[in-house]
Amino acid sequence: MTSAARIIEQLLLPAECLVCHALLAERAAASIVCPVCRHRWRTVRPPWCERCGQPEPHFGPCRLCAEWPAALTLVRSAVWLTDGAREAVHALKYRGLPRIADDLAAAMAGVALPTDEASVLVPIPLAPKRLRERGYNQSDALAAALGRQWRLPVSRTLITRARETATQTALTPETRLANVAGAFTPGRRPGVSPDPTYILVDDVFTTGATLAEAARALEQAGARTILGITFGRAVIPDFT
Repeated sequence: MTSAARIIEQLLLPAECLVCHALLAERAAASIVCPVCRHRWRTVRPPWCERCGQPEPHFGPCRLCAEWPAALTLVRSAVWLTDGAREAVHALKYRGLPRIADDLAAAMAGVALPTDEASVLVPIPLAPKRLRERGYNQSDALAAALGRQWRLPVSRTLITRARETATQTALTPETRLANVAGAFTPGRRPGVSPDPTYILVDDVFTTGATLAEAARALEQAGARTILGITFGRAVIPDFT
């Protein structure tokens, strides 16, 4: 689309921010969340558990990642899942707006992970029924957008969803672990090499149960180094 066509389109159908509903400037019309609202997202910062990124203080070993598979060495999140960030995730997952993944991935791209040019992004697979209902996998949309930011490939065949699971949203930290146990398996032709770093991509980190189970499947397929990244991190005070 030419610049003139974009201006005409904006005049006829002015784009507005999903969160604050302010009209977007022409240079930001391709976004769904305005720069002001993105700036308000609260970045997750240390001090934290060096492995899972859960904020300190910890009293003894971190309970969140103690039982993770050995290959899952590091997980980080871009922002806290509060206010406008939560609304942005809901738009991605429940309002049929996969294009917002570009805005979320822009925040994720600023997270420091020990990656290299051989790293591979792996979106968390969505259950077939939920994929049909939603029409797309939100983790896949995030991985594709983040891949463009980091110039890394995305692999969608390394792990598969072995069974349907209940949504994690209303579950307690303890029942989340049981809910996703065995939910993923290596792909039929996983093609996992022990050398690259595999980076699991998901929308939200709450207890890390989903990432840990997905990492278990990757580890079974032969992966030795697995990282994880999410856009949002939920606050769970009983685990700090």
